Amino acid sequence: MTSRSQSSSQIAKRYASSIQVDAMRQILAGANDIALVIDRKGVVRDVAAEHDKDILSLAGGWVGSPWIDTVTTESRPKVESILRATETDRPSRWRHLNHPSPSDGPDLPVMYRAFGLGEPSYRIVMGRDLRPMSSLQQQLLDVQQSIERDYARLYHAETRYRMLFQVSSEAVLIVDAGSGQVIEANPAAAALFDQPVNKVIGQPLAKFFARGEADALAAMQARLSAAGKPEELTGTTRDGDSMTIAATFLRHDSSPLALLRLHPAGTSMTERSSGGPSVALEVMERSPDAFVITDLNGRILTVNDAFISLCQVASELQLVNQPLDQWVGRPGVDVDVLRKNLKQRGEIRHFATRINPEYGASVDVELSAVAVKDGELPCLGFVIRHVMRPARSATMASQPMVRTLEQMTELVGQVPMKDLVRETTDIIERMCIEAALKLTTNNRASAADMLGLSRQSLYVKLNRYGIGEPRGDDAA
Repeated sequence: MTSRSQSSSQIAKRYASSIQVDAMRQILAGANDIALVIDRKGVVRDVAAEHDKDILSLAGGWVGSPWIDTVTTESRPKVESILRATETDRPSRWRHLNHPSPSDGPDLPVMYRAFGLGEPSYRIVMGRDLRPMSSLQQQLLDVQQSIERDYARLYHAETRYRMLFQVSSEAVLIVDAGSGQVIEANPAAAALFDQPVNKVIGQPLAKFFARGEADALAAMQARLSAAGKPEELTGTTRDGDSMTIAATFLRHDSSPLALLRLHPAGTSMTERSSGGPSVALEVMERSPDAFVITDLNGRILTVNDAFISLCQVASELQLVNQPLDQWVGRPGVDVDVLRKNLKQRGEIRHFATRINPEYGASVDVELSAVAVKDGELPCLGFVIRHVMRPARSATMASQPMVRTLEQMTELVGQVPMKDLVRETTDIIERMCIEAALKLTTNNRASAADMLGLSRQSLYVKLNRYGIGEPRGDDAA
């Protein structure tokens, strides 16, 4: 049997006479989401929409009405343009029209194209539902705005800590632990070497110390990279000054770094930095992020203004000597977890919890903490940042929210376990049913066979989850 390719016009001429009216209606509706028949006066005479019952129920009321009256104000000139274009029996170009919702909901966006039929009395208008595209665009916009907010938050945080790095009277260097090259230096460190900051950055650390110190510095960096534990070394600069170097291991983008703090040997940082601690305390006091210091038992010692504002109290006196879990997290749960982890690990980053203010609803926050056990006053320090959750679009808000594993675990302690298990089971059931319906193109009978359920059981679950009503042909 010989096959041959044919143009669309040849196919139309060959089969047009044998296509029945009902078949033509199904073809029109199947090729697009909606098909309209418009007369020469622009009045809707017929509507076909097989895929979406929402569109059909809305468009069914257009029959007998001028098409231009079914669209929003800004779409009316486009309707006139489409109708003028089809007067020449040529297809119009695709135009985006909006139909108002009868229930004060969002407008229905549809992309239309009109075709003349050779017979001047009627035109065929084909439409594609743009709601899925609009939903994706809205979700993309929400994600983009969330990313921009996160970027702004990180940018401001970097600015604050870089300012603290620059104004600190303590000499600080950040060095590549592998090559020994200086990556960052603050003005106090550059002053120790009697060099401008730009002359220090990019140079080997050993260049600023006596010739005999190079091996000792390299050995310190090697031990730091291997063990990750703080190191301390006393060395001599090229000017003959004896310096104590306290090194702490850092990692950035898989690169090992060393944070070096330098001060004259035989003096403590308190003696060397006249006002250094006070500057740091002033910066923390004015920080927009909440800052709290507690004793090892979790009782508040001091707070900054941001934490006072989060808790909605009048002054620091209402917070001092109170247990932190009165304001942070679930009582007897979150703070205890933090204390146990700080005892084992020494620090915690990005712990999601909430603030329970004196008045109003709780606030989502992200918390980082550190334990200072060997200081003059053993304590715990907490930096608390308000987390702004991205607002969901109207389309997303109208859909049932499926909880992630992280969200489910956050409910432990707030909701009984049996309720969590029941909700998880419902979520999995619903997802399986929706997946089966999608795979079977919404054929309930086939979906029931795929899931191993009877049709009656599937219909009960469909009704329970509000997924949809069984079709007439499936119920047979």
